[in-house]
Amino acid sequence: MLRLYVVLCFILPLSLIQLLASDATRPNIIYIMVDDLGYGDLGCYGQAVIKTPNLDRMAAEGIRLTNHYAGHTVCRPSRLSLWLGQHVGHTGLTGNRSRSLTSTEPTVAKVLKKAGYATGGVGKWALGHVEKPSEVHNDGHPNKNGFDYWFGYLNQSNAHNFYPTFLWENDEQVPLPGNVIGEYPNGRGRVSSKRVSYSHDFMTDAAFRFVRDNKDNPFLLHIHWTIPHANNEGGRVLGDGMEIPSYGIYAEKDWPNPEKGFAAMITHMDSDVGRLIKLLKELKLDENTLVIFTSDNGPHNEGGHNHEYFNSNGPLKGFKRSMHEGGYRVPMIARWPGRIAAGSESDHPSGGYDFLATACELTGAELPPSVDSISYVPTLLGDSDKQEKHEYLYCASLEGQTSVGVRYGNWKLVQYRPAKAKKNSKLQAPAKPDWRLYDLTKDIGEEHNIAVDHPEVVEKILAFLKRDGLL
Repeated sequence: MLRLYVVLCFILPLSLIQLLASDATRPNIIYIMVDDLGYGDLGCYGQAVIKTPNLDRMAAEGIRLTNHYAGHTVCRPSRLSLWLGQHVGHTGLTGNRSRSLTSTEPTVAKVLKKAGYATGGVGKWALGHVEKPSEVHNDGHPNKNGFDYWFGYLNQSNAHNFYPTFLWENDEQVPLPGNVIGEYPNGRGRVSSKRVSYSHDFMTDAAFRFVRDNKDNPFLLHIHWTIPHANNEGGRVLGDGMEIPSYGIYAEKDWPNPEKGFAAMITHMDSDVGRLIKLLKELKLDENTLVIFTSDNGPHNEGGHNHEYFNSNGPLKGFKRSMHEGGYRVPMIARWPGRIAAGSESDHPSGGYDFLATACELTGAELPPSVDSISYVPTLLGDSDKQEKHEYLYCASLEGQTSVGVRYGNWKLVQYRPAKAKKNSKLQAPAKPDWRLYDLTKDIGEEHNIAVDHPEVVEKILAFLKRDGLL
């Protein structure tokens, strides 16, 4: 055996030998992103009613980040920011508008695949319109953007129905037995009128299969669960358990049905995180796998659910679609036994777009140019002195009452849209930009606008935005 190794050393290029040696130490990465989970929806972030024992244990065994921001306050731009490692000022997508990847962008999956990783994903894609088999070859398909394997939804609107008649496995439709699509009585849209197969469970099973199938290779797995999003937007949930097959431990609670469903979805999802970690231990992958858990934006107020019912945004102001903290500051837990110190915590401000640089540093993949991404590996490993920091964190939105949010140190600057003029009112001069400033060290709930007291801070932040073409 020793003789063979010596021969190989003469035959194989040095770089290839290094690659073979490094494959044993490069971690697997599992990135779990759930849909519309608020900062205060987990026990380890202060939730007092909804039970999340597995995620609480994950935080106790890993690190909890308290200043992590999703890429945006709504779904599609948040995912685009994650895939490309850019904030929305550079992706150009600042609302849930139609947008497809073109197969040319250097996504996280694409750069890790180039570095030798198997790449898989399940859940909501939302960045390539695929409605029928004839469209599966368009450039927005996950398989064209770095994913060896994808199982779940491709069309964003379909992902709002948890009981579809089919899901996509790469370029094939996989029927979900027993589900039937019918029409709403009031004609407002389509809904699953027969609900047998719960999409979340099928996607979870596919994720676990991917782990088993790739246990001998370094892999990247994205789990983009669609819960606890409302089953359908716009108040169209019928309130009869559509969001989840069973209310479980909350069935007898004296709560409105949408609140039972919301709580049950979170606890169901939490149980699957526990099952995932158990699987990693069974396959002896636990110590070589980084698992990250987060949300795509803040909590929703849709489908009859009220984000204040369970205090879903915790101490933060605002919810989904808001540039205030509650709109996109989200839970962020990372677990990597033996590498991340158990029970650690960090207030390092980071963005969803920082995952790209983080994944590249961990895997040896080449970081693409023109990204906003900064690796948070030093924070994960407890080397905070080595952690590079953003000058500021930027977000902007086409939706809601607020249009821009900027985190600069402990300051938060939010721009409000001008009030709409009433019908038949006389034309008035454009309103002066309404910038509001908050000191998050003293006012995490953003209740006290101190822009008048600190005009120099406002001007400094605006100068950054003007310099960078964001204003």
